Amino acid sequence: MSGAKRGRVVARAGGDAPASPGDAYPGGGILYVVATPIGNMSDITLRALEVLRAVPLVAAEDTRLTRRLWARHAIGTRLVSYHARNASSREPELLAHLAVGADLAVVTDAGTPLVSDPGEGLVAAWAARGGRIVPVPGASAVLAALVASGIPAPRWSFEGFLPRRGRERRARLARIAGDGRATVLFEAGNRSAGTLADLAATCGTERSAALARELTKLHEEILRGTLGSLAEAAATDPPRGEVTIVVSGRGEVATGPPAGGAMAGAASLAAARSRVDALVEAGETRSSAARRIAGETGLPRRELFRPHGR
Repeated sequence: MSGAKRGRVVARAGGDAPASPGDAYPGGGILYVVATPIGNMSDITLRALEVLRAVPLVAAEDTRLTRRLWARHAIGTRLVSYHARNASSREPELLAHLAVGADLAVVTDAGTPLVSDPGEGLVAAWAARGGRIVPVPGASAVLAALVASGIPAPRWSFEGFLPRRGRERRARLARIAGDGRATVLFEAGNRSAGTLADLAATCGTERSAALARELTKLHEEILRGTLGSLAEAAATDPPRGEVTIVVSGRGEVATGPPAGGAMAGAASLAAARSRVDALVEAGETRSSAARRIAGETGLPRRELFRPHGR
């Protein structure tokens, strides 16, 4: 297929009502945001394959990794790199490609572009020009972890990667602690123990959670328990590979009797005080924060009013 003919993708949203090759839309080409497998190469849709074979150009986060998908599914489309480090210099070139009426697909190493991955700047810029943007959905680590977690999630939020440290991290942790919805986070394996420990300190060691690693891959593993137990397990045996953490909403705690007697009681009080401190750091008054956590845990408000460590 010639480059001129490949400027317009035949497959359209809406299934069997394609446009003719060469049809033009006002404002230029179509930007396809295409989800790719998060591990298992078979987890790609027929529509995604059709689009990736038909567009004249694909912007990929890492062309070396994307070529593995190309080899598996016999895709010959030209690739160009587009990632966080070259986005500012590459986007004008990609926008110019779209502006002359040629279609473009954007993919990341795994999953859906823009979900903690590159693509936001390009999509925002093309949308600002009135360009057409078509999502091609597929595999998602967020949804895979959520549905396999065993945690009730009629409503949920996605936090992506937490800040590494500082006030913003503490504020985000405090929001998760107070959220009635389940929360999904991404984390690197070598930082999972620290993040689980911070979640346990802020949300409470008894909060239900799940840790999913290497989803859809050979060594896929999903661990379920409390934040306290998962933090302890991760500290002893740090998870390897890519990790997705699911935390239950406020008020959803693991069932079963607490263990450890007075030691567990002291740990629960310390964790609850840490949660109060985090809420105060995020801007809530200590009185209000202590009252909220007392209502959640049943611990005495006067004990929670004192900062952790005093």
